[in-house]
Amino acid sequence: MTNVIVVGLGAMGSSAAQQLAERGHRVLGFDLFTPPHNNGSSHGQTRIIRQAYWEDWRYVPLLLRSYELWRRLEADSGHSLLQITGCLAIGHPDGDLVSRSEQSARKFELPHEMLSSAQIRHRYPAFAVRDEMVGHWERNAGYLLVEACVRAQLERAAVAGAELHCDEPVVEWSATPGGGVSVRTAKAHYSADRLVICAGAWAAQVLDSLQLPLTVTRQVAYWFEPRCGIDIFQHGRMPVYLWEAEAGERMLYGFPLVGPPSEGVKVALHGSDEICTPDTVVRQIQPSDELAIRERLAGTLPLLAGRLLRAETCLYTMTPDEHFVIDSHPKYPQVTLAAGFSGHGFKFASVMGEVLGDLALGLTPAYDLALFSLKRWQDRSPSSGETRRRDGSAHHDLEN
Repeated sequence: MTNVIVVGLGAMGSSAAQQLAERGHRVLGFDLFTPPHNNGSSHGQTRIIRQAYWEDWRYVPLLLRSYELWRRLEADSGHSLLQITGCLAIGHPDGDLVSRSEQSARKFELPHEMLSSAQIRHRYPAFAVRDEMVGHWERNAGYLLVEACVRAQLERAAVAGAELHCDEPVVEWSATPGGGVSVRTAKAHYSADRLVICAGAWAAQVLDSLQLPLTVTRQVAYWFEPRCGIDIFQHGRMPVYLWEAEAGERMLYGFPLVGPPSEGVKVALHGSDEICTPDTVVRQIQPSDELAIRERLAGTLPLLAGRLLRAETCLYTMTPDEHFVIDSHPKYPQVTLAAGFSGHGFKFASVMGEVLGDLALGLTPAYDLALFSLKRWQDRSPSSGETRRRDGSAHHDLEN
């Protein structure tokens, strides 16, 4: 039995804690808050899940396994987590979104259709699609219920024996070249054989010595009362969707009605220029936020843009290439890192727990992880955030 500490119990950390505990290892998990919470990235009711991955086809094997593990979690927990609606990617025929979605679907023989603008308008009348646009429709796509997923992973981790310490912030961690790790929280010191760090928007601070190029930005999601009534936005008449960005725009994405009509229909823009930290982010919704989404909806889903019922602020933590960071620490192989998932990472949480569990135990995951390696930033020099001790261990003070 290996003793493993997991720092951060959001989507990825809760999954890692679950996987490791279910394998029979002793797991200690720590989080600054009590997940699921609305202070980071794993909240806001829903996340899209899809398989025809336009970002890079190398994600698809991970996604196929992700679906299996989400369904297993549903069965084990008794909670409904994943809903299939289909996904419509709308864009220009030669744009990355549609063409690369089609490439991934063909490569892995995923059920899909190519739709003309007329077919999109006939099938999904909510979309105001111009004649030159086309759609890639993927059958086995839908959405995950975010808070329910995190809660279910934590519940299964606890059932398997994980000891979860919520509202107990980690102040510092250390590792020695010969093995072993130590964590100091606001309450006590803990030691273990291995450490898994899934710190989300706090990753740059927790891993400051690596100088990872992580950028945290403010994101807003919106729930509107449709102008035309709710019927065409119901599950079965509306898929999840991605709408390619034009010059000067951001990709639009959204969902069918998920809850009761009184909650509204969720829509959002992907990406932001509002760089922040978890401590400096503006949580309140600004007039400019509503103006930005209404301007985008005017040319895409004008029937959705009725009364704004509510909006939520969350955080993206992203790398420059928007690919994740999944690797062992370059100096301490007993420390496993996972970061930069925001924007499109939540759907991978179930399989990431499996991957991080393998890495933490010194096993080779069954997937090609080169896309997520730290080697793509090898030329970055260490900063002064790491204090070297006489015994060669690294001390990382999170209060600096």
